[in-house]
Amino acid sequence: MRTIEAPSLEDIRAARVRIAGSALRTPLIKLNVDDQDREIWLKLENLQPIGSFKLRGAGNAIGLLTKDALARGVYTASAGNMAQGLAWNARRLGVPCTVVVPDHAPQVKLAAIERLGATILRVPFDAWWKVIVEHEHPGIEGTFVHPVSDPAVIAGNGTIGLEILEDLPDVRTVLVPYGGGGLSCGIASACRASAPGVKVLACEVETAAPLAASLAAGGPREVDYAPSFVDGIGAKGVLEEMWPLASRLLDGSCVVSLAATAAAVKLLVERNRVVAEGAGATSVAAALAGYGDGKIVCVVSGGNIDAGKLATILSGGVP
Repeated sequence: MRTIEAPSLEDIRAARVRIAGSALRTPLIKLNVDDQDREIWLKLENLQPIGSFKLRGAGNAIGLLTKDALARGVYTASAGNMAQGLAWNARRLGVPCTVVVPDHAPQVKLAAIERLGATILRVPFDAWWKVIVEHEHPGIEGTFVHPVSDPAVIAGNGTIGLEILEDLPDVRTVLVPYGGGGLSCGIASACRASAPGVKVLACEVETAAPLAASLAAGGPREVDYAPSFVDGIGAKGVLEEMWPLASRLLDGSCVVSLAATAAAVKLLVERNRVVAEGAGATSVAAALAGYGDGKIVCVVSGGNIDAGKLATILSGGVP
C-alpha cells in the first residue's frame, strides 16, 4: 500500500506561492441565517475560475513537473472538477491533457472539460474507480496526477486552510466536503500545524458515506453507493492509502441527507446569492444540522451544477 504523508506547513506555504498566479484567494463571508447562537461562515471556492477548489491542487502538482514531463502531457481521473483544474492549468502551460471520467459525470462538467481543451475518456464507474485505486490507465501517456492522494495536490488544497486561519483566527470548526480526503486532509494539515485546537470535520452524503462507516469500524470499509445529484463526492470505499491520514487528521464525519443537501443549495442561493453544487453544499447542510461549535467555516468546494438540477432544487424538489 502506498504511504501518504501529511504536507508540512512549509509545503503548504510553498504551494501558495506556486499557485498565486492562477488560483484566487477566495472570500470568507457570513451565511445569512437567523441563528443568534451559531456563527456560520462560507469559504467560497465555487468562485475559482473553474468553479472549484481543484484549481489549487492541480496547479501545485503541475507546477512541480519538469519540462520533459510536461512535454509528455498529464492526465487524471475525475468526475469533473479535478479534470477542469488540471485541464485549465494544462491549457495555460500549453500541455496535453487527458481525463478519464465515470459514465455518470454531469454534462455541465463534461462541457467545461471540452471547453478547456482536454481529451475525455468516458468509462464505467468501476473502471474509473480502478484508475483511482491503481494510479494509472493503460494506454495513456504522460504523468498521472491523482485527484486525491497526490502529495502536491493535498498541499495545494491546504492553502485553503491557511486563508481560513488568517481571515478568521478564532474559528473553532471547519466543515469540509469529503470525496477522497485530499481536500479535508490538506485543510486539516494546515490547521494542525498552525491552530491545533481547530476541529476539521468531513461531510458526506447518505448515499455514499464510506468515511463514516470506516471511522465507526476502525478501518477502511466499503459501503453501498448510489449515484445522485451530489456527484462531486462519494465512493464505494475509503482509499486505503488515505485512511491513515484521514483517520489521524480528521475529527469525524457528518453524514447528511440528499434532501438536506438540496435545501442547503436552495438556502445559499436565496440568502447569499451563492450557487453551490451538491458536494459543495454538504458542509452547509452539516452546519445547519447542528454539527460543529463556536465559529464555523463551511467550505463551499464547488459550484458546477447542471442548470436543470438547480432549477429543480429552487422549485423545492430533489433531483
